[in-house]
Amino acid sequence: MAAQSDRTRVTLELVEEGIAALSMADAPDKNAFSEPFIEQLLARLDEIAGNEAIRVCLVRGLPEVFCAGAHQDLLLELAEGQMAATDIVLTKVMLDLPVPTIAVMEGHAVGGGLALGLCCDLVLMARESRYGASFMNMGFTPGMGITRLLTLAVGDYVANEMLFGGQMFKGRYFEGRSGINYVLPRDEVYPRALKLARRIADKPRHALTLLKRYQSLEKRRAFEQTRTVESLMHELCFSRPETAQRIRDEYAPGAQTRGGEGEER
Repeated sequence: MAAQSDRTRVTLELVEEGIAALSMADAPDKNAFSEPFIEQLLARLDEIAGNEAIRVCLVRGLPEVFCAGAHQDLLLELAEGQMAATDIVLTKVMLDLPVPTIAVMEGHAVGGGLALGLCCDLVLMARESRYGASFMNMGFTPGMGITRLLTLAVGDYVANEMLFGGQMFKGRYFEGRSGINYVLPRDEVYPRALKLARRIADKPRHALTLLKRYQSLEKRRAFEQTRTVESLMHELCFSRPETAQRIRDEYAPGAQTRGGEGEER
């Protein structure tokens, strides 16, 4: 068995001409943002940016979990002052990709995992999966630009309920009350995403990159405006001694918000 540091957590493949699939496949950690996971994800994103054969990218997770957000070890490093929140650059790199991206969120997405999906240009969710921003449950304010990304996706009032409350919402809750492209039964999410990708992949890359740059402008501006404020709020929250214990409690066996458990709507 490979050592944990050598485990393949993120892969990239061309599934059809012009269509790449970025697959987060760290089942033991439910695609949590550990340092090795982030390192591999950033490397794959760099490959996408530099590969002229790619015209659109599907961003996938595991069937049950798209992404569980930050790993406990990473959050404790933040709480103990060993790492700065600004060291997490995934949001910016994802937003800056030169080709259109499609979030194929078949499984649950929590916290930073949801933020990662919302960085994409098109977003698909599963009716039976759960999505939420659990930051406040752990005693610190939201990060990775989600304070603005979530508002852009679902509107001010739904975003406020999710950010303040930290609860999970089934995908079906967002049908008819958000800007999410499609909310479908789980087994229909990937086929629909692939169909969308095929409609994009026959366009010339130079035109797609120009349009992507323009269409993503609002998200990129919103992220730049909010990340400084989010980082400042993080510093204030992580400086409090009780935050580390809340993080441990949230990740303890039986905790209700990790991996998609929690309030159903």
